[in-house]
Amino acid sequence: MITRTVSGTSDRFSADVRVPGDKSLSHRALLFAGMAEGDSVVSGLGYGLDIASTAMALRALGVTIDHEHVRSPGVGGWLRPNRPIDCGNSGTTMRLLAGILSTSRLDVELVGDPSLSVRTMTRLEGPLSALGGRIRTTEGHAPLSVGGVNKVSGGAVTIPMASAQVRSAFELAALAADGPSTIDSPPGYRDHTERWLHAVGRGEFETDTRFRIDPGPIPTARYDVPGDPSSAAFLWAAAAISPGSTITTPHVSLNPGRIGFLEVLEKMGAHVEATVTDMVGGDPVGSVTVVGHDLTAIAIDGALVAATLDELPLVAVVAAYADGITTVRGAGELRTKETDRIHAVEQMLVALDGGISVTADGFDVVGTGFLNGGTVETFHDHRIAMAAAIAATRATGTVEILDSNIAAVSWPDFYDTLGALWL
Repeated sequence: MITRTVSGTSDRFSADVRVPGDKSLSHRALLFAGMAEGDSVVSGLGYGLDIASTAMALRALGVTIDHEHVRSPGVGGWLRPNRPIDCGNSGTTMRLLAGILSTSRLDVELVGDPSLSVRTMTRLEGPLSALGGRIRTTEGHAPLSVGGVNKVSGGAVTIPMASAQVRSAFELAALAADGPSTIDSPPGYRDHTERWLHAVGRGEFETDTRFRIDPGPIPTARYDVPGDPSSAAFLWAAAAISPGSTITTPHVSLNPGRIGFLEVLEKMGAHVEATVTDMVGGDPVGSVTVVGHDLTAIAIDGALVAATLDELPLVAVVAAYADGITTVRGAGELRTKETDRIHAVEQMLVALDGGISVTADGFDVVGTGFLNGGTVETFHDHRIAMAAAIAATRATGTVEILDSNIAAVSWPDFYDTLGALWL
């Protein structure tokens, strides 16, 4: 376990940073290229461990991935691996691949690391079974046994949660059905898969939340994956809590469901400018500039929580440097992530002498404008490690981050990039 120390500074910075390829879109670009028969080109991929898990899983199924070039026999020509496919720590890899394989002729076992193996997989069972797919969990968790079916019928399902991974698993599974399928859910999910399927002619929104999947093959393509707004958020936050500092992140995904954190920063008083310049896989792409300013507390709930779920640990850090009490409600999903993130956020701020109280589905942060040095336990969660590093940039004293290398799950060069802002 590696411990890293980060010291606070009052210096301003101004920087332009191209962040790693979007994690959600990187997974999907690889999977879509892997499902297509022939040669595809995927540039700008994220290079975290989760993306590597998806690439290794596809290789185990007979897909060749050589830098940007992906060659596949097509999902119908995938090979049965001679051992379980290891999805590492990546829930996206496991759930989306479980969807694709559940309606295939291959009988495959999916496994993960200890952290992934305690996350629930029961949500997949109903939707995939409704198509005629096969999935068996191990008491609701991984390992999963999937696939081994010859015929799949279309189906219509409604799920009770706004889960992009469950929707995506169903939608990718439904491509193998003998007729159209639909899925509906409450709003608030990330719609990357729906946008991508629509862009390649394999689906259409029938209502704001009900999506129809038209079965058939995925075409080969060239994908230039935009930067990850969930990664860029850490740099946006570093600027926001440092009045007068400026960060610009070019070629980043501006999917409306992914940039709620920018709305939070703007509401709290930071200057935010976002400009759309392109479209990739149905997603708007562009440049974002954030300029730091004195911040004030806000209340976050409802749709804004759904749009900032992954960034809420970072919201807590920004709130600690704001004036007033910031409240977050409706974020109970945080307790089912890599760790109980509500508890992890509480422990992080307490370790740095921040004021925080937690509820079953959120927290209240008492903003005083400063945090002190201390030792932060990451709970083997990359977002907690990186949020602690951002907290440290303005802290009085030095912050020790335990198991800091877990940040490599999503951004191996994160600490080097963060430190370079002030160079």
